[in-house]
Amino acid sequence: MEAVWKASITKEEMEGLPLYAFPGEVIVVEEPAAVEAAVEELSRCGHIGFDTETRPAFRKGESYKVGLLQLATDERVFLFRLNKCGFCEPIRRLLGNERVVKIGVGVRDDLMNLRKNGAYKPAAFIDVQDYAVQFGIEDKSFSKLMAIIFGVRISKRQRVTNWDAPQLSEAQIRYAATDAWGALKMYRRLEESRKK
Repeated sequence: MEAVWKASITKEEMEGLPLYAFPGEVIVVEEPAAVEAAVEELSRCGHIGFDTETRPAFRKGESYKVGLLQLATDERVFLFRLNKCGFCEPIRRLLGNERVVKIGVGVRDDLMNLRKNGAYKPAAFIDVQDYAVQFGIEDKSFSKLMAIIFGVRISKRQRVTNWDAPQLSEAQIRYAATDAWGALKMYRRLEESRKK
């Protein structure tokens, strides 16, 4: 018997929920030398969470490459600072690995934006927005999906901050980690509900 999820949630309902941010281990990868070990660990997982962050553009005609790629296991989140370590071969290989399923929210835009960083062939991606529809959930935003599935509120305050900054703030790190890890956990929770 599948769990019954709310189809949608209002902003007012969300305001009463407890604030949540990923509390676990976050590894910020800035050096090209550290990429291979991180990718090796992620490649051993059947499913990983996926998200990207890009510095916002406030002027017409202005755009930036993806500055941060977030990939999460059940235990930890890796934040690849692409503006520092580059969109290198091990990362592109992982994104194209068909044995590792990448789970995100709003995946299509993220994959398209990553093409500004370099050519690659993405494979084995699942979008929670599409997947949640099978469970009667109509809301599509990450925040609303987290509220419906886990009963928590996510702060989006860091979304329009500078992801190419020399140093990421603790708030940016937690926000970015929550997005990738949350996508993985939502998928797992929906999958579990099928088995009940």
